[in-house]
Amino acid sequence: MNRSSSFSRRDFLAAASATLALPLIQPLSALAKARPLFSYSTLACPKWDWPTIVKYASENGYHGIEIRGVLDCMDLPKCTEFSSPQNIAQSRKLAEDKGLRIVDLGSSAALHMADPALRQKNLDEAKRFIDLARQLNCPYVRVFPNDLPKDQEVAKTIELISTGLLELGDYAKNTSVTVLLESHGDVTKKDILATVMGKAEHKHVGLIWDIFNMWSVTKEPPKEVYATLKKYIRHTHIKDGILKDGKIQYVPVGKGEGPLQEAISALVKDNYKGYYSFEWEKKWHPEIEDPEIVIPAYPKLMQRYF
Repeated sequence: MNRSSSFSRRDFLAAASATLALPLIQPLSALAKARPLFSYSTLACPKWDWPTIVKYASENGYHGIEIRGVLDCMDLPKCTEFSSPQNIAQSRKLAEDKGLRIVDLGSSAALHMADPALRQKNLDEAKRFIDLARQLNCPYVRVFPNDLPKDQEVAKTIELISTGLLELGDYAKNTSVTVLLESHGDVTKKDILATVMGKAEHKHVGLIWDIFNMWSVTKEPPKEVYATLKKYIRHTHIKDGILKDGKIQYVPVGKGEGPLQEAISALVKDNYKGYYSFEWEKKWHPEIEDPEIVIPAYPKLMQRYF
């Protein structure tokens, strides 16, 4: 791997070792107050099967798993692990026996499209994920806003996304599942997200704050983003990177340019009780560091922020 575009195994291990000492010098009261919950997205490990995913989470200080795919299967209800009631029960038990919770199912459903057939296809996908989440005792299903089409009025797109969220919230209303819109694609500015979420007020609708993803596009200070969106935030995605020649190079948490300290401080100060979910996009960027290195390092690297 090209060292200019990634950090070496030595960099990861050195950073992780350095942070091991941090809890020893922090006041115990501060640590007890924070008690951060860590999960990781399976985007980080596209070649791992379900038992391996669970094993790494249970052995490395995680409390949950966010499922975006297992091996080459991204349509989770069709994956072998979740394709029958028996398989679902076994997969859930494997995680729960290790003290882990499946915290989010990442669908590919997008809500910005006006075409009736495409819109229905995406809504139907999200509903299948809600059904699976209910069986897995998983609290969240992720959907996308994703785009602001140039041939469609912004107000129309906002209406499509918000009404889609309301439909999905109603579908989930008799379950313990909440549908979460992720700050993603072209819909990353705090004000447009606040407008969408304000039109989609529902007990079973919320927001995923992808801190670095939003900041890398908008450069809006996280403190301001959180102040605007905090009533909707239920879950977070954590990653870091360096912007170089207009492109993002993903690096270990704390080694990049992302204002993670400002964002996490705002969350902690407001007593955020959700997960800090590590989103290492190995699935989409195969050149970045391997999961065997980054997944064990993440909970240690995160201690600096608490």
